[in-house]
Amino acid sequence: MSGNRPPVAQDHAGFQFVDIVAGRRILTGKLYLSTDKPDLAVVVHAATGVTQDYYEPFARWLSAQLNAAVLTYDYRETGLSRGAEPVQRLQARLSDWGIHDQNGALNHLCERFPNLPVWVIGHSLGGLFLRWHDNAHRVSRLLTVASGPAHYLSHPVSSWPSVFWFWFAGGPALTGTFGYLPGRSSGLGADLPAPAFWQWRRWCTSRGFYEIDWGKAFGNPGPVPEGLQLNMFSFSDDWMIPPKSVSRLPRYYPGVETRHSTLSPHDFGLRKLGHVGLFARKNAVAWPALVDPATG
Repeated sequence: MSGNRPPVAQDHAGFQFVDIVAGRRILTGKLYLSTDKPDLAVVVHAATGVTQDYYEPFARWLSAQLNAAVLTYDYRETGLSRGAEPVQRLQARLSDWGIHDQNGALNHLCERFPNLPVWVIGHSLGGLFLRWHDNAHRVSRLLTVASGPAHYLSHPVSSWPSVFWFWFAGGPALTGTFGYLPGRSSGLGADLPAPAFWQWRRWCTSRGFYEIDWGKAFGNPGPVPEGLQLNMFSFSDDWMIPPKSVSRLPRYYPGVETRHSTLSPHDFGLRKLGHVGLFARKNAVAWPALVDPATG
């Protein structure tokens, strides 16, 4: 059991703490239930460097909106799943989060609710790995938010100074100096273990993105789940994974029914959404777009 959470998995303000088995790791999650008999089960896979507390307002809203059991959790060595080891000694990679931890969370949800339809909401990294998961066949809908293959030259030209600094100067220098990537100094929400940063850098500076590790650093993907619906959401003001990059995501889910909606903050009277902003409480006016039949 993780050391950063209450010792009892008890009801607390609309959610229950749950332990999630992910290989040899135990992750800490929160299961949000608005009723005792939900109609739908949903797991939220986080973006890189984002902890589950960020998704809490959205999870509460979604649970009430759809009468859904909504599971959030922290990847290994982050948030409530972080142990007592110093950050310099952490060894997690993005592929550990995407394959083992996301798989464990989906397994937990499917075992807890064996008779419910299952959705996956994947934010950025969270939308890339379904084909590696044991219960992928249970998923009827994959909703991805700002998820797609990234390459440092695919970002808008106006962002290139920041991009080049992150991948070729500041990011490597900070990680090499401190033994991890400091979240505050790099603009991320959480500190990043060094192996996660270096793997992320390899993907984003290669035309093959994470395919360069298929069958090497980790196994090849399984079949595309039969009957899966892929609903992709991009944002007009997202320079990190712009709409053009999101449009390339279906290459990893060939043959599925696909919808792609590009949302503008101005559609909702907002100043910005960007790569991470959708799930912020202040942007709740945009949340219905994820489940509106017209877009979702």
